[in-house]
Formats: sequence, structure tokens, C-alpha cells
Amino acid sequence: MSHLIDNTPSTPGKLKPDKSPYIHNRFRIHSSSFSKLTLWCLFFIAFVLFFFFLSLLSTTATTPSAASNRRSLGSTWGGSAWEKRVTKSSRRATASNRAVLVTGAAGFVGMHVTLALKRRGDGVLGLDNFNRYYDLNLKLARQRLLERAGVFVVDGDINDAALLRKLFDVVPFTHVMHLAAQAGVRYAMQNPGSYVHSNIAGFVNLLEACRSANPQPAIVWASSSSVYGLNSKVPFSEKDRTDQPASLYAATKKAGEEIAHTYNHIHGLSITGLRFFTVYGPWGRPDMAYFFFAKDILKGKQISIFQDPDRGTVARDFTYIDDIVKGCLRALDTAKKSTGSGGKKKGPAQLRIFNLGNTSPVPVSELVTILEKLLKVKAKRKMVPMPRNGDVRFTHANISLAYRELGYRPTTDLETGLKKFVRWYLDFYPGSKKKSAW
Repeated sequence: MSHLIDNTPSTPGKLKPDKSPYIHNRFRIHSSSFSKLTLWCLFFIAFVLFFFFLSLLSTTATTPSAASNRRSLGSTWGGSAWEKRVTKSSRRATASNRAVLVTGAAGFVGMHVTLALKRRGDGVLGLDNFNRYYDLNLKLARQRLLERAGVFVVDGDINDAALLRKLFDVVPFTHVMHLAAQAGVRYAMQNPGSYVHSNIAGFVNLLEACRSANPQPAIVWASSSSVYGLNSKVPFSEKDRTDQPASLYAATKKAGEEIAHTYNHIHGLSITGLRFFTVYGPWGRPDMAYFFFAKDILKGKQISIFQDPDRGTVARDFTYIDDIVKGCLRALDTAKKSTGSGGKKKGPAQLRIFNLGNTSPVPVSELVTILEKLLKVKAKRKMVPMPRNGDVRFTHANISLAYRELGYRPTTDLETGLKKFVRWYLDFYPGSKKKSAW
């Protein structure tokens, strides 16, 4: 796409020597600018390397109790029975269907996308490392739901290169839906290395496997609306600047977009990035505000609602999971084939980035009001200043590009979506029901 293409002007022609002060000043300015650019590049590389090595330390230097619970890479896969399960799960209903590897399949978006692919006849294989960023029981429940639908979720890590090579040897995947990531803005303050490990090192490892595969699959992956960072222009458009991330999570997603550009340019991988805007719904993530607000409201606990310096509450472009799934499938269905073979590029390959949002930002205070109505419980609200932990004041998606090229059109308003979430939540956590406090 035009906004991802290097806009550096062509090399200027030779200049004749000129003694004028103007020329000397211009050279000094260019030299100074070049030095500053070089310095910033070196700083960014050092920054990434620092957190990369930090991630290695954080994943190896664990306490005995953590080590006993941790799965070592490559310890849960392999063997003829395992290969049969992989092959069966990836079997397509017809030749026109696709064979898709879904990373992060036991995650919130991953589970819903995997089910949608399987229901329409695609061969689908899941991959998830079942980390403990949030309640493992919820992830295992999603896995059981996928198993009942005929999807095998491989217990493994995208940083396990040997595992990825094996999967591509067993199944000639036509597409990869890459949804695995270390999510969450605030958690980066506690464990920054995990973000570099998963969102950068893991992504590179997966792209290496894809570029070496024959045939190369087309890739659709989850970026984030967080890349817009401190951008104040609304609604956010794919052409807007994304060089002011407000969190490490956002920085790793922005780095992922640049890495995707590199693999597309060098290796001919067809890559589509999707910038999700605050996805919510049944089977969601417990670290998301709508989820823990519902939990705390039912328990009678006080909930903190952030407000900006002008004393207005923050707003989010809440997007219901079913709308996100439709966007993911449309991105996959319109993805063109990769053009590389044996890791070598044969011609230009497709590179796209899309916003997937709802285009209707809602103040978080209004979200709480809707939850009160649906839960029939009055919330104990506390307005607090927004902390400097990576959160931004608002998000608002311009989806005109996704509408034109993908036919993406969200249809679920916040109250309708929250009604479905609350119904699921009360069913999944039956002990959470509380007598109405109205």
C-alpha cells in the first residue's frame, strides 16, 4: 500500500563544487540530520535487542514452582498419532476450501475465527501455548469447544522453530491466520520482555517458517489500533502517522507492521494486517474493562473509571466479536497468493493493512451504565485520573478502506453486544449471579 512504501526521494544528481555559504550550510544541515537519523536508528535497535535478551532471561530464569508448570518447547508434540490428528483437523471439506493454521486459537478472537472457518468447511489447525497471562481454565474451555467442532489445537509455541517446520511439512497450509500475541497495554509495565518475545521474536519466527514453506501461505495477522498511539486526528485512518506509540505493546505491534513489510518486500509473502479496535463479546479476555467491570459490579466492588485531564471519561470504539470475525474471514478470502518459492521472491506480493472497528466510540461511563442495566445491579463508581501506563484517551476507526476492499460493515451496537456477553458470562460463571440492587 502507498503508505507503507518508502517515500525517500531518488538519489540526487551530482553537484558541482560551490564555495557559497548556502551550499556549505546545506551540507552541514544534511550531515546533522543524517547523524540524528543514524543515532535514532541505533537507539531503536539497541532498545529491541535489550528487550529481546530480557525476554530470554524472563522465560528461562523461573522459580521452581513456575518451572514445574511451564511447558518446555517441543515436549508435547510429535509421533504418528499426533500427525494423524494434525492431518485430520486440517482436512478440507472440498478442494475449493482452504487449509488454515490459526495461531492463538485458544484465545478470544482465535477461538471465534477458528470456529467460523471450520463451520464453512475449511481445514483448520490451531496452535496455542496456553500461557497464564489470564485464567487458564477459560482457555482450556475454549479448547474443548474447538475439539467438539473437530479442531485440534496443538500445544506449542510460535517461537518453536522445529515445531513450525514440522507443521508445514505435515500440512501444505494455504493460509495462516496469526492471532497469537502477548496482549494487554498495562501488563507491559510488569513484564516487558514477554511482549518482545511473543510479538516480535515470535512473529519473525513464524514468518521465517512461512517464507521457507513450499507453497508459501498467504498471511493475515492481528495488529492493533494501539499503533495510533498519541495521534489526535480522528477518526484514525490507515494513512495516519503511527510513530508515536503510547505503550510497549503498541510499539511491538508497530514493529510487527514494519517486519511484515520487510518479509513481503524480500521474500514475496502475501501479508494482510488487521488493526482491531477494542474487541468484546462472549468468551472474551478477563483483562478487558467490560469483562472485569461485570465481574466487580456483580461482587459489589468499586470500579475505577478513567477520566482525562478535562474530566471527561475515556472513549473506545468497541467492536463486537462477530463483526471482527467477518472482517478476518473477508481479509483471508481476498488475500492473494504469496509469490515466493524456496524463500526466494518471484514477483511483487500483496501487502495490506486495514482498520476493523465499529466507527462509533462510546464513553466508558456509558459502557458501565449499559452493564448496570443488563446485570440489574448498581455499580459503585469511582472516577480517577487516567494513569500514565500506556492507555490512550480515545479510539475511533475510519473503516472506509475495509468497506471498499473487504466489504466490511459492522452491524452490532454496544448494548446488543453486551447483552450477548452478559448472557454468556452468567452461564459460564453461574456463581456470580447477584440479587438486583436497583
